[in-house]
Amino acid sequence: MSVKGGRGFVGGPVGLLASGEEKGARAEEAEGLVAGRRETEEEGKVVEEVKEARTAAGAMNMTKHLWSGAVAAMVSRTVVAPLERLKLEYIVRAEQRNLFELIHAIATTQGLKGFWKGNFVNILRTAPFKAVNFYAYDSYRKQLLKWSGNDEITNFERFIAGAAAGVTATILCIPMDTIRTRMVAPGGEALGGVIGVARHMIQTEGFFSLYKGLVPSLISMAPSGAVFYGVYDILKMAYLHSPEGKRRASTMKQQGQEANALDQLELGTLRTLLYGAIAGCCAEAATYPFEVVRRQLQMQVKATRMNAFATCLKIVDQGGVPALYAGLIPSLLQVLPSASISYFVYELMKIVLKVE
Repeated sequence: MSVKGGRGFVGGPVGLLASGEEKGARAEEAEGLVAGRRETEEEGKVVEEVKEARTAAGAMNMTKHLWSGAVAAMVSRTVVAPLERLKLEYIVRAEQRNLFELIHAIATTQGLKGFWKGNFVNILRTAPFKAVNFYAYDSYRKQLLKWSGNDEITNFERFIAGAAAGVTATILCIPMDTIRTRMVAPGGEALGGVIGVARHMIQTEGFFSLYKGLVPSLISMAPSGAVFYGVYDILKMAYLHSPEGKRRASTMKQQGQEANALDQLELGTLRTLLYGAIAGCCAEAATYPFEVVRRQLQMQVKATRMNAFATCLKIVDQGGVPALYAGLIPSLLQVLPSASISYFVYELMKIVLKVE
């Protein structure tokens, strides 16, 4: 009895001790699981906060990028508005007078403000167009670089990114261009402002009349964007890889944030203006016939509407092949300062707004 009782006496506390240790271990394990869950939740919150911060930063950077392109368009278009007006007179009204006679006629009948006729509408069109165009090109270029895995994109990829950017901006912005063209065409003034012209076109010709000339626009803007951005980027990279360009980059790195915005331009002021002008003239000369056809399509009314090919044949039949280049000289005179100022202001605004 005593032995059995002893065993029972000894065995009882040991069992209780073991049970207590198990409970303690389970409690510690539970506490560990709770702590782990808390850490996981905290890590998840941190990850979400980081994602939100990155999203917000990306949205802010995109906004700054778009504003850079928009401001560039506003400044450049306002400066060259008189030349844009002369170009439209040759294309839309089939003006036969020489350049000096046309300038005198506008100044006499409408005064100096006549040279800026339609400029506000032009800005409404070109500001979003250039904003989307510049941003799309940089986005497509970065994406192509990411896909290729190289340190630098090829010239072919530059042309592809430029073409895609031109197509993207054209699809989004062509309605305003159609309205602007109709406003300066004969009878356009009687329709009122932007809203009046848009309402008249939609009521009489349907909503898709705002997209007149979309096909030739896409056909022209794809190569135009490819040439414009491709030529500028090729010239830019050639300079940056040259000994002079490397020296400038080294000097800029040493100066850091102490340098003013103009000194922070990778190409410098004069070279940025020059390369922008060259790129703009190359793009304009390469695609100008499409511009002439597009303007004629936008002027057509529903009763006499023709497709792009028939319109092109009609232009050639009436004025020969040179008719496809009507207004090219004033157009080049307009594009040269417009493209140079546009690229200069765009690059400058990216520095001022700290676009990444």
